[in-house]
Amino acid sequence: MLVLEYLVIIIYTICLILVFAYSIAQLDLLIKYLKFRKEERKTKILDLKKDYIPRVTIQLPIYNEKYVTERLLLRISEIEYPSEKLDIQVLDDSTDDSVLQTQKIIDNLKSKGLQISHIRRANRVDFKAGALRAGLKSAKGEFIAIFDSDFMPQKDWLLRTVPHFEDESVGVVQTRWGHLNRNYSLITKIQAFALDFHFILEQVGRNTGDHFINFNGTAGIWRKKCIEDAGNWKGDTLTEDLDLSYRAQFKDWKFRYLEDVETPAELPLIVSAARSQQFRWNKGAAENFSKYKKVLFKDRNLSLKTKLHALFHLFNSSLFLVVLLLALLSVPVLYIKESHPELHWLFYGLSFFAISTIIFFFCYWVSYAKIHGGGIKSFLKFTLLFLGFFSVAMGFSFHNSIAVIEGHLGKKSAFVRTPKFNIGNVKNTWKNNVYINRKIHPHVLFELLLFLYFGFAVYSAFMTQDFGLIFFHLMLCFGFGFVSIKSIVSG
Repeated sequence: MLVLEYLVIIIYTICLILVFAYSIAQLDLLIKYLKFRKEERKTKILDLKKDYIPRVTIQLPIYNEKYVTERLLLRISEIEYPSEKLDIQVLDDSTDDSVLQTQKIIDNLKSKGLQISHIRRANRVDFKAGALRAGLKSAKGEFIAIFDSDFMPQKDWLLRTVPHFEDESVGVVQTRWGHLNRNYSLITKIQAFALDFHFILEQVGRNTGDHFINFNGTAGIWRKKCIEDAGNWKGDTLTEDLDLSYRAQFKDWKFRYLEDVETPAELPLIVSAARSQQFRWNKGAAENFSKYKKVLFKDRNLSLKTKLHALFHLFNSSLFLVVLLLALLSVPVLYIKESHPELHWLFYGLSFFAISTIIFFFCYWVSYAKIHGGGIKSFLKFTLLFLGFFSVAMGFSFHNSIAVIEGHLGKKSAFVRTPKFNIGNVKNTWKNNVYINRKIHPHVLFELLLFLYFGFAVYSAFMTQDFGLIFFHLMLCFGFGFVSIKSIVSG
């Protein structure tokens, strides 16, 4: 029994150290971001009368998107760029009647002089990666801009991104995501909160430090030569964007991230939609971690710091598994602590790692204040949202841990699209959306059990009179309760 108790303590300590190490990496990115903010950097706007105008192809990969395709195509048709230098590819892998609707819209836009083509494939081999690769064969542009179906780029988007390719070594320009429905519900607020952190602090911090960043799958533009040189799009992971990004940077292509160019998009409205997106992103990141961890350390052209940041970047999704283990073991740790007073010195020492939470809190505050402004009122709103975000993120930890384990084990699965809604406010209804998976996810049962487990953990604090972890357990209880109940109620 004593051996088992010590094993619990060892694994628990390792998890705390991993979270702490990750927080230190985030702190380093924060320092780089703050340094970047002190420097004045003005984005050059392409002058259509004076500058050289390269040819651009816009690729729009879609799959069964009847609710958002028309909005997307109309917005793309308004982009400011010389028509003779722009062509648009609608890469349509749809299997429903949305194909007919899309064709009508395309025909109408063609009649107005837009160079737009409707590209269909016989099958969905390699999913989105396969569609992008197929479109590249006939793409006329020197540069390839990519937008998912729920994105709404500003009219001057190309004018603000293309100039950054003056440097021949730049292979990709990525822009910051905005959120069309940020305030729709708690679930959209939490997703926006997390994405803002990534697109403000992480992307800027990595780019400023000349570390590896990633094309985010959409709202970015590639040099066609870079795509081809890096080996083109591949479908062997669920995050083809991250995969190609790393292959391109291994080939010494540079990435440019534009924080000041915002490209709005729609966030998943319901838990079932968020589940499919989270699973794909987290499993894909784990697949890329397994694929490139050895390559990173063998690359002699990379500094140790860049290697470490890249490792943490790819390890990001695996942190869900670490946090889940930490949470599960925290309950027996309560009882071990009570029954072994001689080990109190060890547990007091482990309390040092609470500093990780303080680091995360400060990092997220900086990104939040960038969007919403500072001040006491904003800080109080941030604090509540921070607690809600971490609670719900931990509530997703079981679901995301399964994705991570599958990714590390090399288990293949289909690319499951995230349902789009085209809804802007709470008065609209999403319940008639034909793409929603209305079956209750099998992970919900385990999440309900974990809700009860951490409810017992809260009770245990009173039994042992040890309240050191009660706040952590309350957040876990709320998070698993929120995710499981919302999954049952809303699908």
